[in-house]
Amino acid sequence: MSRLLIIHHTPSPHCQAMFEAVVSGATDPEIEGVEVVRRAALTVSPADMLEADGYILGTPANLGYISGALKHAFDGAYYQILDSTRGRPFGLYLHSNEGSEGAERAVDSITAGLGWSKAAEYVVISGKPVKDELQACWELGATVAASLMDD
Repeated sequence: MSRLLIIHHTPSPHCQAMFEAVVSGATDPEIEGVEVVRRAALTVSPADMLEADGYILGTPANLGYISGALKHAFDGAYYQILDSTRGRPFGLYLHSNEGSEGAERAVDSITAGLGWSKAAEYVVISGKPVKDELQACWELGATVAASLMDD
């Protein structure tokens, strides 16, 4: 069975709604053979990352950058996972009240350094998520999870 790890920092109701939509998509009954594991960014361990076959990252964009919690998760695991997780698929959902470019650039840099493969377009939402935006989060979860299904 494949394992999808959702690493998230969910400090607001908007981030929580996005997280729940991503989890709903990733755990859709039509997706078989994929275990979905959820870890808060401040509690995820390098072992959690090593045991996963794919990842979804969720964060607010604080002051134009990823949350300190998500940055901490990568700072604590980067060298331990560097050579072992290359080629694994990932997705990103991001909540921003002002510019998300710096946060997107940070994720691009970190994942490029790790050699991860972008499995879906990023979902970036400003303000309160509306139905279509939550659907995009659902699709992100489903797309990344489905990419881990056995053929």
